[in-house]
Parts: sequence; C-alpha cells; structure tokens
Amino acid sequence: MSVVCFGEALIDFLSDGGTPESFTKYAGGAPANVSVAVAKQGVESTFCGMLGDDMFGHFLKDELSGHQVNTQFVKFTSEAKTALAFVSLDSEGERSFSFYRPPAADLLFRAEDFEDNMFEQGTILHVCSNSLTEKNIYLSTVTALEKAKQHGLIKSFDMNLRENLWPSKNHCLDRIWHIMSQSDVVKLSKEELIFLNTHAHPSKDEQNTIEAILSSQVKLLIITDGANDIRYFTAQFSGYITPPKVNAVDTTAGGDAFVGGLLADMTRKLSQTSFMDIVSCEAKILDLLNFSAKCGAYAVTRYGSFSSLPSHHDID
Repeated sequence: MSVVCFGEALIDFLSDGGTPESFTKYAGGAPANVSVAVAKQGVESTFCGMLGDDMFGHFLKDELSGHQVNTQFVKFTSEAKTALAFVSLDSEGERSFSFYRPPAADLLFRAEDFEDNMFEQGTILHVCSNSLTEKNIYLSTVTALEKAKQHGLIKSFDMNLRENLWPSKNHCLDRIWHIMSQSDVVKLSKEELIFLNTHAHPSKDEQNTIEAILSSQVKLLIITDGANDIRYFTAQFSGYITPPKVNAVDTTAGGDAFVGGLLADMTRKLSQTSFMDIVSCEAKILDLLNFSAKCGAYAVTRYGSFSSLPSHHDID
C-alpha cells in the first residue's frame, strides 16, 4: 500500500522579510512536499520526477531520501537546471512567488521515462497542475493517469494553480478540466474554484462548476479556504468541517500537508476497506478530513516545507 507522487520538485528560497532581504534554501514543490508528508505519516511513499543534474537536483533527491521517500524512479537531466522559486511572506504567513521556470528540469520528464513496476506497487497516484503547463509534460501526466487506471490505482489531483507559470489560459483550462475528469479525488482552493467559475462557466455559478466536476469520474471533491471551513462533495452528500485555529507563520506547505495527511490516512483505511466504501460513507470522509485539517494546521505554524510537515505522532 503506497502513494506515488508525480511532478515537480524544486528549491524554495524563503524570505526572512528583512531589510536587506535574504533568502534561505528549502526543498519544495507540491508533489515532492506531498510525498514527504505521506512518508512522515509512516506510509510508504514514492516520488517520481525529473531533476537537474546540478547541486540543487542532488540536494532535493538527498532530502527526499532522508525523509524515507522512495526515489528509485527519480531521473536526472543535464539539459535543464532544477527549478527555483523565491517566496516572500506577509505578516499572516501568506505567500507570493517568483518562479525561475521554464526552462526547468521537471518539464523534461517524458512518457517513456515511466517504469511500469512503479504503478504495480502503488495504491494512489497523486499529481498537480504544475505538470500540465507545457504540452510534453502534460502528455506525460496523462500517461501517468492512464497507467494508474490500468493498474487499478486511485487517482488524486490537487489543482495548486500558479497562473504565472501558464503561457495561455485556454491551455490551462482545457488541461485542468481533462485531468480532473480522469481523477477520483480532487482538491481545490476557494480561489481555484473562483478561477474555474470565472473562466469556464458563463453563469459564474459555483454550484454549476461543482456539479460539472462531480459529473465526471470524480468521487470526492474537497474545497479548502485557508483557515476557513473545508467543504466536501460527493454524488451522495456534501458538508463542511472547521479546521483547527492556529497562528500561521508560513503557509507554504499547508495545502500539501493537508493533501499528504489525506492520502496517508486514506491509504491506511484502504488496508481494511475499499475506496468506494470510504467515499460512500460520510462518517469516514469526516474522519479523513478532520485528520487532514490537523496536518495542514500543524504545518502552517512552522517555517519551510519538508521541515514543517507533521508525523503521525505529532498529530496524535
């Protein structure tokens, strides 16, 4: 029983907010963060992606391995450098990003780079939208989902939208809707739901967008809103939970801690029951989301990405 995360790993240079401003290097990238979040929960975790054959790429692989993430499917390239992101925080820990991507190594992973035995040993495949921004990496992501379906994996998608990485909003919408339609579990932020409403539905009606997502194969839709209520939707029921109240200092890995907690706890439950049993039982969904919310709340009270992610013991 394991979670496979495919996509980007990059370096987050986190601002100290000072004058003059200085930045500290942290391992990051949403799928990489999720892979570490899962591993720190004591669940088998694999990261798959392309890194630059440079000091940052090898630092990332070492950091992933150091957190007990399986990196046997990580590839290296000398054709592009590892991606960088400079992150500034406001007084409430909210982020603003400046990306050095493209070009970047993670965009060079191709469909033929996948190894079938990765899917044979997986239970859940998780992807994000930053692996959709260019045609070839989008096609690689589609291949990953197809292989996951062939091997009976549950498919998870966190939109995790970074608009400044997209050269075209048309490609952005088409590709995101396509990947959502191939996923079993979808997580959006409130801002991402608004983005979809604004650009995809002339009525700009939130409920229409939610129904459109659920009309595909999506079995569980989750919408987060920072420190506010977390909403959930299935074909049978919907509702919300209120996450724990904390003093946030850095929200960089909050969403990834939430998703990692969700996928780790779901994997634990899958050792005793089926996915359809989980998503058809509201009590099980509530249990999953309450646990995941605690993981997200824990992470935002600490700086950095990998270093802020909680273990199962931390949440207990």
